[in-house]
Amino acid sequence: MKILFIACLSIWFFSSTLFSAPLDVRPAPPVADPVLPTEKDPFFVNSSTGVTHSPEVSGAKVVHHQDLNKKILIALVVASSLLGVILLFLACFSIYRWKRLKKYREKTNLSPVDAAKGISLGPILDKFTSLRIGGKKGSIGDIEYSLLVAATNNFHEDNILGEGGSGHVYKAHFDNDLHAAVKRLSAGGQVAEREFENEIEWLSKIQHQNVVSLLGYCIHGEGHYLVYELMHNGSLEFQLHGPSRRKSLTWHIRMKIALDIARGLEYLHERCNPPVIHRDLKSSNILLDSNFNAKLSDFGLAITGGNSNKTNIKLSGTLGYVAPEYLLDGKLTDKSDVYAFGVILLELLLGRRPVEKVAEGQCQSIVTWVNLHESL
Repeated sequence: MKILFIACLSIWFFSSTLFSAPLDVRPAPPVADPVLPTEKDPFFVNSSTGVTHSPEVSGAKVVHHQDLNKKILIALVVASSLLGVILLFLACFSIYRWKRLKKYREKTNLSPVDAAKGISLGPILDKFTSLRIGGKKGSIGDIEYSLLVAATNNFHEDNILGEGGSGHVYKAHFDNDLHAAVKRLSAGGQVAEREFENEIEWLSKIQHQNVVSLLGYCIHGEGHYLVYELMHNGSLEFQLHGPSRRKSLTWHIRMKIALDIARGLEYLHERCNPPVIHRDLKSSNILLDSNFNAKLSDFGLAITGGNSNKTNIKLSGTLGYVAPEYLLDGKLTDKSDVYAFGVILLELLLGRRPVEKVAEGQCQSIVTWVNLHESL
């Protein structure tokens, strides 16, 4: 727009200069002559009007009008050429930018809106491109097993970041200076296979700042591996109930974590199409990066949801986080995730586990504990 404005300004300048410049068409003054002119030669008289005309003046007007027309014509040609060059340059630049944006979207498999915004995962995925090979599920790369072995030092115990019911998580360092987390799934069978496929399917579709990024996967024999972005501060469960015992979690950070979880759930329930019910929301599935930004993880049990109740859904989840209507009647809605979110809020506020042993063979949930103390 600036260039087009300059071009228009230039045309206006040339035009105004040519049309506004005063033109003196009077002939040069004659050289002083002491002899008076006679009536025979210098002037021609029009017999009908009696007006005299000077041939020198008429000739000067014709010459000056011809010069003026030439100057205007030259100015118009120059201005039109300049404007054409500018428009051609702008068209070429627009085409080049469009092709580059299209190439970037195809490379990262992003939507046009996300490519224009510039998702923050771009640098991570660019570093990870060299690890990907032919097979892909969505935008998730199939990684060679040998690369995982080298990156984790053959899954050495010193690189273990954590462990759970589904397997161990290892810290991995790849050659292109990329750090990641590799989950080696220990359970086998059809259930584990289905959850593995479900995790890849959902995380290849979901891209949000409060949902963990899945960078790749690997199937080697009976072993299944998932590669995530590295979350330096581990899980919320580790920060609340681990050896540090909440030392790093100030009240400001706890509020920030709660807001991040709420944003992630709002994205799954309200903005995904179709909506997504996580079904296993708990503090161990809330991961924290180096700045304590919280991200939802572990979508192996996630299913599509909506406003209508889903019945006859196999009971899944973790004791202490399962909603009562889902536990007793098998009714599953997005409110089941909201209930689990409420339990996590109580963990953040009280620092207690969702289920605690109070006596031999007796346990008490954090929700029950709060209800008992509220009634006192």
